[in-house]
Amino acid sequence: MSIALRYSHLTVTDPEAALAFYRDGLGLEVHNDVSSNGHRWITLGSPDQPGTEVVLSDPHGGRSEADGDTIAELVTKGVLGMVVFRTDDLDKVFETVEATGAEVLQEPADQPWGPRDCAFRDPAGNMVRIEQTPSPEQA
Repeated sequence: MSIALRYSHLTVTDPEAALAFYRDGLGLEVHNDVSSNGHRWITLGSPDQPGTEVVLSDPHGGRSEADGDTIAELVTKGVLGMVVFRTDDLDKVFETVEATGAEVLQEPADQPWGPRDCAFRDPAGNMVRIEQTPSPEQA
């Protein structure tokens, strides 16, 4: 038996601002952009790692008004889960994402638990961590 992550959903409050972060900053490609009943779902993936995607959606897409309002509040506070990306050039990705105006939570640093990583908040408030792929001698 095999199992793999296919996609993960992230709630964003402004799809256009999220695109500037995920597409322009992180370099993900738009695979699908669907609008329905005033809501939008944008699927993005890595050009180098096909198969795993991120779906950006607004808080009310497919949810009740009350649930959407609650999720929007939690996203804005930055208290929902995070997403972690891996790159082979952390410094370059950091500079590119920082240039989008994203809030920097942590500049690139070696962590005591192993990886070298950095952290941002996307325009909606979600925490995004990016870690350096270890070299073969570190793996």
